[in-house]
Amino acid sequence: MAGAEITKLKNIIREKALPPGVEPPLEQMRKAMEKVAFRVADDVKTESVTVAGRAAEWVRAPGVQAGRAILYLHGGGYVMGSLNTHRSLAGEVSRAAQAAVLLIDYRMGPEAPFPAAVEDGVASYRWLLDQGFTPKSLAIAGDSAGGGLAMATLVSARDQGLPMPAAAVPISPWVDLTCTNDSYKTRAAADPMINPSGIGRMVGFYLQGQDPKQPYASPNFADLRSLPPLLIHVGRDEVLLDDSIKLDAKAKADGVTSTLEIWDDMIHVWHAFHPMLPEARQAITRVGSFLREQWGTA
Repeated sequence: MAGAEITKLKNIIREKALPPGVEPPLEQMRKAMEKVAFRVADDVKTESVTVAGRAAEWVRAPGVQAGRAILYLHGGGYVMGSLNTHRSLAGEVSRAAQAAVLLIDYRMGPEAPFPAAVEDGVASYRWLLDQGFTPKSLAIAGDSAGGGLAMATLVSARDQGLPMPAAAVPISPWVDLTCTNDSYKTRAAADPMINPSGIGRMVGFYLQGQDPKQPYASPNFADLRSLPPLLIHVGRDEVLLDDSIKLDAKAKADGVTSTLEIWDDMIHVWHAFHPMLPEARQAITRVGSFLREQWGTA
């Protein structure tokens, strides 16, 4: 049974949704995403830093343990999102995991198409290693496109011979840019946030005609061997549900320890709504406990 909060949230999102087929300019979409960003908690500290030539930000909640860090890659379909849109969520992930979170302003389409974002993800992970963080004290996480980018970053980093972090947490990950999984149809009526035509437009902005089955674009088509333990979160009411189910199956087939958690009634990246949604806070707590388990500090 859905709680009153998630039902109310779904109704609010549906009321604000554009009619099918209406595609606003990308810049308008970007500005709209910035406007709905939640404010970071008062006790969370932020520090601007340049990472591999990109603007970035350390986000630290009280209780952070020295030497532990999470590279967090924001969502937004590879064309939207920023440090601002994800600072609040990063702060709560930092609190739950008791680790510093590094947010990256990675390059996005259409200005910088694939594989620019993957290159920035790997460069940021390499930067953390160069700062003296040990691989086993690190993790990579991300939501939506950022969840796909987290997986692509891991695969590319492994292919380049970099040591793997202790764990990774893809949240509602977009890991198949062919956008052909059955849940695009079976969950369409339940998902108030993503419409197939809109997400297809983002594929065009990002890939610009390149093959969506390339493993760094769609990690579900990648060899996932030697990747670290995964915690995959997805809501049952998401058109991207099958992306997560198939990622979990592929990871396990490739010998990766993977935990898939499908949350009933939840929507795309419900974690981001932590100021108003109890299940979001519960999910973030779970992310934190998983990471601390992998670091040996649960």
